[in-house]
Amino acid sequence: MKYLSVGIIGGGTMGRGIAYTAALNKCRTTLYEISPHVLESAKEEIYGIIGRQKDKGRFSETDARNLKERITFTCEMADLSKSDLVIEAVVEEISVKKNVFSEVEKILLKNAIIATNTSSLSITSIASAAKDPKRVVGMHFFNPAYLMPLVEIIPGLASSAEAVEKAREAAHSWNKITVIAKDTPGFIVNRIARPFYGEALRMLEEGAADAATIDWAMKVIGGFRMGPFELMDLIGNDVNYKVTESVFEGFYYDARYRPSITQKRLVEAGRLGRKTGHGFYDYSPGAKNREPVKDIELAREIWFRIISMLINEAADALHKNIASKEDIELAMMKGVNYPLGLFKWADEIGLEKVFNRLRELQQEYGEERYRPSVLLRKMVKNKEQFYP
Repeated sequence: MKYLSVGIIGGGTMGRGIAYTAALNKCRTTLYEISPHVLESAKEEIYGIIGRQKDKGRFSETDARNLKERITFTCEMADLSKSDLVIEAVVEEISVKKNVFSEVEKILLKNAIIATNTSSLSITSIASAAKDPKRVVGMHFFNPAYLMPLVEIIPGLASSAEAVEKAREAAHSWNKITVIAKDTPGFIVNRIARPFYGEALRMLEEGAADAATIDWAMKVIGGFRMGPFELMDLIGNDVNYKVTESVFEGFYYDARYRPSITQKRLVEAGRLGRKTGHGFYDYSPGAKNREPVKDIELAREIWFRIISMLINEAADALHKNIASKEDIELAMMKGVNYPLGLFKWADEIGLEKVFNRLRELQQEYGEERYRPSVLLRKMVKNKEQFYP
């Protein structure tokens, strides 16, 4: 599986990152994008990455030339016809993805695997557009795809064991770490990580703390590389909001995943974060953003509220067999750079303390959003730990 012929559909941020990753690992790669303008932008960015790597001495002149030669840029879907593996990375609209799968399947070899890079949509639903859904599987990369080590592998209801294994082998040959996730909204990472953003937004809206203070708390007390507002601005508020909305709808409007009106207004205003120069923070030249309130006690309260929600979400995912304990820990550390696995963190804090904080929040707000997971309840009752 190491030297695949790989096709990528979509020349946006994820598509170009995956294309570069495949070519870097000796795969003949075809990047298909319907828009000539977007395709040219993708080519410029990929060539720019190659050039910077060469300038840093990581590639020789020959390496850089060969890498460029392994990538074909095209506006013709027919050029994907000889691909062993095709990865779709178009806009997160299920109707668009279904149309892509229906069309591309017609030109592919019968043994080709078709993967979707969706971050939260149903693999089974997308696969239903294919005549042979057995060869459809989810391969969720993280941005930037050529740097982030994790790939979530998600079998749909009809996915064959062979398709899943081939997708996993391909990711491993590209030096990626893989985890297996059940086909549920958000899979592992984008489900479990929702409280990192959602609870931070709620505290901001309540006036408990400003964005800079919340970010500071999560970095100083929690050891996170970035705070939630910094990360939302980096991801893009449009992208982050869309994922939250998708997970919320996918779980039949469960209050735990409710999107934020504050973030929606930023999206409506075009304040998407770093890519537009303004989000929760102002990134324009010379801009002065608010300094955090460096109150350690307040910071501990912020961190404990968010981490309790994250642990609860991880426990619920484990209870519902979304993934194994080991894969959940790995996914959160490698997919979103958490400093510690959430189950390990839960044991260190004490499950009873986490449970009690959730009960306090549930009583204070009167909302199901804070209901403790069944697994957490059982473990506290039986005085158990995740790591005995």
